[in-house]
Amino acid sequence: MLLTDKTAIVYGAGGSIGGAVARAFAAEGARVHLVGRTRETLEAVAADIKDAEVAVVDALDETAVEEHLAGVGDVDVSFNLVTRGDVQGAPLTDMAVDDFLRPVINGARANFITARAAGRRMAERGSGVILALNSGSAHGSPMMGGTGPADAAIDTLVRNLAIELGPRGVRAVGLWAAGVPETFTVEKLSAVNPAIDEAAVQGIVDNLASMRMTRRNPTLAEVAATAVFAASDHAAGLTGTFVNVTGGMVVR
Repeated sequence: MLLTDKTAIVYGAGGSIGGAVARAFAAEGARVHLVGRTRETLEAVAADIKDAEVAVVDALDETAVEEHLAGVGDVDVSFNLVTRGDVQGAPLTDMAVDDFLRPVINGARANFITARAAGRRMAERGSGVILALNSGSAHGSPMMGGTGPADAAIDTLVRNLAIELGPRGVRAVGLWAAGVPETFTVEKLSAVNPAIDEAAVQGIVDNLASMRMTRRNPTLAEVAATAVFAASDHAAGLTGTFVNVTGGMVVR
């Protein structure tokens, strides 16, 4: 198994992608710590994982993150998958300032806090992997509000972490995963774009597939398997970059 005896923390483990990644990590032998703000969703994921640890921690709270990590001890993999509060579906000229800035501020803050906490400990041990995920929208994402700038901030953070921590044995890797249909529900999408119904969801899914080189949407299992590889020693030469799991929607 690729992650035998590794200790992994998944922030945002109660979400669709977070849960899939946590299950995949555990299936590959990792000891998994499920972290998020809602115990109910974390416990639902934990029910599928033997000996998973659950902790209610707000990744925006640096004190809470540090205290939790102090209790965990050594950590080999830290993956931030927390939601950022993105608002989409409106032109920038019609968007409220707070709606535009929220994903930028929350995304940068949460990823920085969790990466800094893990990076310090990993650097002391001389090994570890910091992972992040976004939609790959940094080079242009019309009608997506602050998503592009938020992604750009995380892209840059990952690359700079890799430069600074690489000499101390720590890798930093990101995944681009734009529009995974299994994460789509009317409830979830309407939180980002209020003008959503069932027909609109199906239209989005079909449109996304048509935009990809593969003409098919990636699955949760494929994204999670890529995360496992990135976290494993098989990817030891991979750092300071993003793995493109968009099926060719993003080209760069």
